Amino acid sequence: MDIRFQGHGPAQWKADAMLLFICKGEDPAAACKEIEEMAPWLFIAPAVRDFTATSGAVAVFHGHPSLAVPRVVAVGLGERSAVDAAAVRKAAAKAVERCRELGLVSALIPVTMLQNLSASFVPLLEESVCGALLGQYRYTALRSLTADEKPDVQWLALACNEEYVPDDVHKAARKGERDARAVMRARDLANTPPNILYPAALAEQACAWGREFGLRTTVLDKAALEEAGCHCLLAVGEGSAREARMIILEHCPKGHEDDAPLVFIGKGITFDTGGICIKPPQNMHTMKSDMSGAAAVLAAMTALAEEECPRRVIGMLPCAENMPGGKAMRPGDVVRACNGKSVEILNTDAEGRLALCDAIAYAEKTFQPAVIVDIATLTGACMVALGQEVAGLFTDDAALAHAILSRGAAVGENFWQLPLWQGYEENLKSDVADIAHMGPREGGAIHAALFLKYFVEATVRWAHLDIAGTDWVFKKTALSPVGAVGYGTRTLIELARTGV
Repeated sequence: MDIRFQGHGPAQWKADAMLLFICKGEDPAAACKEIEEMAPWLFIAPAVRDFTATSGAVAVFHGHPSLAVPRVVAVGLGERSAVDAAAVRKAAAKAVERCRELGLVSALIPVTMLQNLSASFVPLLEESVCGALLGQYRYTALRSLTADEKPDVQWLALACNEEYVPDDVHKAARKGERDARAVMRARDLANTPPNILYPAALAEQACAWGREFGLRTTVLDKAALEEAGCHCLLAVGEGSAREARMIILEHCPKGHEDDAPLVFIGKGITFDTGGICIKPPQNMHTMKSDMSGAAAVLAAMTALAEEECPRRVIGMLPCAENMPGGKAMRPGDVVRACNGKSVEILNTDAEGRLALCDAIAYAEKTFQPAVIVDIATLTGACMVALGQEVAGLFTDDAALAHAILSRGAAVGENFWQLPLWQGYEENLKSDVADIAHMGPREGGAIHAALFLKYFVEATVRWAHLDIAGTDWVFKKTALSPVGAVGYGTRTLIELARTGV
């Protein structure tokens, strides 16, 4: 769906439908004064009086088909006092989805409607565009549309009264569009079947996007990983016929070459059987999304390069396929990480932290980062603790925690801080290695985070995001069909934009 702009006021606006967000107990004129000029018929339509504008309610009102804007798609926002960016984001998604169901080609959003909702309307404009695009997302790369499915709405216009579109409107709309397209890239990657997207194929895609968006891209193959001493990552991929890769992308604007970078590290297990400690078969097909962290990092890097973010940012994707082959790692194996520390492997289904620890150590050795944020579908324990709507956050850095919590909440990606409980470090002691890679089942998410912390130098600010549970939805929502969500992508973008 293209994002367009229309000016000159209602007399010049044209689309198949106007999207109108209405607060509970208010009439359409309160939402947008232009409605009286564009759709005076709306005020005499009996059905309008029946629309209560409860949160999420959707109704379509029809005018004469010859009108420039012959329909109004109304979405309820609930009480005005409760309206925020999240409500507008979901309202836009619901409205555009209804337009698609009707087979419409175009829609418009009057900017004054968003201005009436809040004096600080720019975030609402960003979220309305982002929500509209995400509400239309579906993964169709490998299938045809069914007879029941309508094609996407082709374009959405932001309609203004001014002759020329105000700069803040244009910038906000493009920002929302960039964010949505980044999230959709992350979803596409995580939805791609594992026979098509494996470590080398993900590296090829990263290189292609690197060329497209202007990112410096480096791929470490098996030989390079062995030379770098990344034996933890290599161990994860040993059971697969498809070799591991470390993908590194750098966005470095001119004049920032010597800056200590912000480093994002995303877990890239392109398929996770559990290895020798094999998983139960139920829902194992969703393990193609065990690279959702890597997808979020790669997608975020494309958006930051596209908008020329004035900061040096590095994205790292440690990628492997965890399979139970003849050379697969075993419980009891000891391997050395990139920093030389020996690690005892106790369960081969706790493979993600092995990939991440090598990436963390490699980043510290190579880039001297100011901040590291890793993101991973790391532990089922985190999902048990927090469910499927909130992701886990681990850090001892209060300012970094606040930045992640606030930036995430603003874009609809919620995190909850969990403790790096020092007393549990004892549970990671090994009799045969420097550290065991997991502790008891109880507190599993904390033990995983403490294992990663072991590899973080004291001078480096660090946070770990455990997005297990939030990365995939099994039931359609306003903003996502069944499948990958792209969770964390926008949070990473915002952290780079605003600084941490």
